[in-house]
Amino acid sequence: MTLLWWRKACAVAACGLPLLSGAAAAHAAPPSSPSTPAAVAAPDRYGADTAAEILAASGNAVDAAVAVGFTLAVTYPEAGNLGGGGFATVLVDGKAYFLDYRECAPGSASAGMYLDAAGEVIPDASTIGAGAAGVPGTVAGLWQLHRRFGRLPWRADLAPALRYAHEGFRVDRLLIARRDQFAARLHGRTNFLAYFGALASDATFRQSELEATLRRIAAAGPRGFYAGRTAELIAAEMARSHGHITRADLAAYRAVWREPLAGDWAGYRVITAPLPSSGGIALLSMLAMKADLAAAFAGVGHNSPQYVHLLAEIEKRVFADRATYLGDPDFHPGPVAQLLDPAYLARRAREVSAGRPTPTSEVQPGLAGHHDTTHFSIVDRWGNAVSNTYTLNDDFGSGQVVSGAGFLLNNEMDDFSAKPGAPNIYGVVGADANAIAPGKRPLSTMTPTILTEHGRVAVVIGTLGGSRIATWIFQVLTNWHDFHLPLAAAVAAPRIHHQLLPPDTLFEEPYATLDPAARAALSARGYRFVNQGWNGDIQVIVVGDPGGTAVADPRGRGVARVLAPGKARSEPSVPR
Repeated sequence: MTLLWWRKACAVAACGLPLLSGAAAAHAAPPSSPSTPAAVAAPDRYGADTAAEILAASGNAVDAAVAVGFTLAVTYPEAGNLGGGGFATVLVDGKAYFLDYRECAPGSASAGMYLDAAGEVIPDASTIGAGAAGVPGTVAGLWQLHRRFGRLPWRADLAPALRYAHEGFRVDRLLIARRDQFAARLHGRTNFLAYFGALASDATFRQSELEATLRRIAAAGPRGFYAGRTAELIAAEMARSHGHITRADLAAYRAVWREPLAGDWAGYRVITAPLPSSGGIALLSMLAMKADLAAAFAGVGHNSPQYVHLLAEIEKRVFADRATYLGDPDFHPGPVAQLLDPAYLARRAREVSAGRPTPTSEVQPGLAGHHDTTHFSIVDRWGNAVSNTYTLNDDFGSGQVVSGAGFLLNNEMDDFSAKPGAPNIYGVVGADANAIAPGKRPLSTMTPTILTEHGRVAVVIGTLGGSRIATWIFQVLTNWHDFHLPLAAAVAAPRIHHQLLPPDTLFEEPYATLDPAARAALSARGYRFVNQGWNGDIQVIVVGDPGGTAVADPRGRGVARVLAPGKARSEPSVPR
């Protein structure tokens, strides 16, 4: 079997760093002879343009990632953000790092804050409005990335975002469609349409309040967000709109450097997200279990009924463990060693039924005793790489804009377990390990991942998708490697998701569904299909000799480019 091993997630020095240091940042100096094709895969063309601009100015992959993160806060409002949080997996000078800038619960939060007097979950309380927001981490996270590894001045990294906020950007029809779908769910309960109701397809959209906020951040770093005028505006919005975040919560927020998880698969080193993401554990577990089941997969066709069934059997066991054991490691140390132990994963693989689905009641935790996130992948010419996934949680987060500051707030409190066994917006359940507590970070499935080969970057990959993230990355990697599909075809192929609950349910995307004969055969085995109504958005770069390939998922409005000359290329997406 493929050997997988773990390294326990742990917090390091960043918790104690001041929000803005007078000392110069420890900029990563590039090697003298660049040899890797620079590339970007971003969720929109403005993000791709920003990365190209920063890399052309001799910025490194981290500078480009910081710049893209701020740009998407302007041009990709459904997920790009100042008011959310995320994770970054980073490779600099051949060494891997992981930054956790996930949102955290406000100081006044409590385990039963979204339950009524009868102990039942209050509809929409953790998803809509200011009361659904956790303390944002994005600005602190992007600052920490820049402070540790950036080469260009901080203001230079923010310049493209400021330009798009001031001059505007041309609105894509897909953004209009998402705006309309989200607004229909709000029924006027937030100020969302006051800010985004004017979006019109192919029209230029300018955001003066957001520009002013970005200027404060450009001038003062995180203090331009977590203190001063921006903090005053956030606190005022909370007071008006029944939110929970205080100025003290903002001042206390810190991004945390953690040790990434890593494992070996198919000759690659897989570097991925540790807790409080469950995604890295899930990805490594699925890759190992598929290797353990090599005999069962032998000769099984790609996306055939038997292939999909075996994937579902693997995935349901991963989600059974997730629901019981995982949460914020600073509050509830997870049994990561046990979950990634090769003997344990081999035993879980042996439980897989090769015929009909294992009944949900029989899939127990194995140890004894919305979707709009967004992702971008960047590689620079010196071989440094950033895989960054950040989010407002659902499309446009809570729908609440900070008046006067122009940015949306997250609804990340829904990623906690409001009540043990009660599903969140993705239908995922949790237990006490993921219960709400002051200062705690909700469990995530964001899985920014980098694969290396012989110590050099080989693949940078990630996606949006809530609970689907790890399963989709797993399928794209195996499509590309195990079935030898061209990268664009591997990304465009139908993706199926199973997460234990609802029982025997296979979630499909609108973009691409299985062959009708395969669907019929799976239905005969007892599966039911649910079209979840939204698509994934994989952004992936593969670096290889003599060049590289970058692909943006054809399901979205992303753009991928290989920026170095020569034989490197951007592989076109499969047409819609």
